Amino acid sequence: MESVALWQGATLCGIWLWIFLSSYLNLTRMIRSLTQQWVVHHVVSGTPLIIQIQKYQHRFLDALFSGLSFVVSVPFYTAFLPLLFWSGHGKLARQMTLLMAFCDYMGNCVKDMVSAPRPSSPPIRRITATKDEEENAMEYGLPSSHTLNTLCLSGYLCHYILSCNEDGGLMREIVGLGIVCLLVGLIGLGRVYLGMHSPIDILGGLAFGLIILAFWLRVHNYVDDFVIAGQNVTYFWTTLSFLLLFAYPTPEYPTPSFEFHTAFNGVALGIVSGVQQTYRQFHHEAVPRIFTPQLTVSAFMGRMLVGIPTILVVKFCSKALAKWILPVVSNTLGMPIRSTGYIPALKATVADKKSDDVRQQQPSGYLQKLFCSNDSSLDVDTGIRFFQYAGLAWSVVDLVPSIFSYLNL
Repeated sequence: MESVALWQGATLCGIWLWIFLSSYLNLTRMIRSLTQQWVVHHVVSGTPLIIQIQKYQHRFLDALFSGLSFVVSVPFYTAFLPLLFWSGHGKLARQMTLLMAFCDYMGNCVKDMVSAPRPSSPPIRRITATKDEEENAMEYGLPSSHTLNTLCLSGYLCHYILSCNEDGGLMREIVGLGIVCLLVGLIGLGRVYLGMHSPIDILGGLAFGLIILAFWLRVHNYVDDFVIAGQNVTYFWTTLSFLLLFAYPTPEYPTPSFEFHTAFNGVALGIVSGVQQTYRQFHHEAVPRIFTPQLTVSAFMGRMLVGIPTILVVKFCSKALAKWILPVVSNTLGMPIRSTGYIPALKATVADKKSDDVRQQQPSGYLQKLFCSNDSSLDVDTGIRFFQYAGLAWSVVDLVPSIFSYLNL
């Protein structure tokens, strides 16, 4: 008990110390001054190679690489992971969700800390086939999130499959590693071909991805044991999620990266809190799995027809509830707030919007302003976004499985 409280306290205190030091010593700007020019130089010097690759332009390649980019994007994983939970592969789903949240946070932190641009377009031809790609183009470049996420998630999936089938031998491992390398290579090449990244971004994604994957393979069993049977799990993870919002670095100019992290941070909290409460009922290793007599394909389709509308309703209700509760709580506590999109009545003034052009409206910047000035205000949209995705994730692992049990699905 004492050792658990010790490492939990040490973790939270370490993050708080980072927040304090980064706010008062301006560590983010110091790190940026040491790295940004070097990265920008390599982005510019990589332009001729990108132009050379894009000389092979073809509609088939446009469709192929755009499709691959979507398949390994955060929205795709967000839609796919609930199905993995409902198919009976609870441990894999938990690990993939938490690893995705970890990758998203670390990758976006580096992006906004370095604040290095993507390749200039023109002369680079940039292809954004979806709205998600248009938003991605607004982020900074290093590292490539698609490359980082693909390496980590496909690498972990390969490890998971091989560990469950240890009698496959060396050939199975070689084939699995080859598939991972092929997929990561295609994604990296595709991001350059689409004009979304420079070669240095891809190399950065590979380097950070290997570090994160190696770290996760060492700790994933400890993380899973803590989630399903640990002490103070929900309280610890709630505090951790809150501190991570404040620990996020402020970029040189506003980007959507923090919004993406906030959403997946909420997803991680919802999954952890829901699984911790209902592990013995719905997520233990003996639950029925798809393609078995206990969970046929038709029954799984029934789960999808019930589950998907349910989580969408929960997301809508969570958002509406947060839009009502958070302003009331903030006003009760005397905290000045504003909304950049969700609550029209609280939208920032024109002067505030001009100010937003030179600084990111995020908690890491808020912390310094809360201690150093009295006229700053918090963007309540951060809390609303966090709350709605936490509610959505909780429904995936708690509410919806309860409905499945009631309907005998």
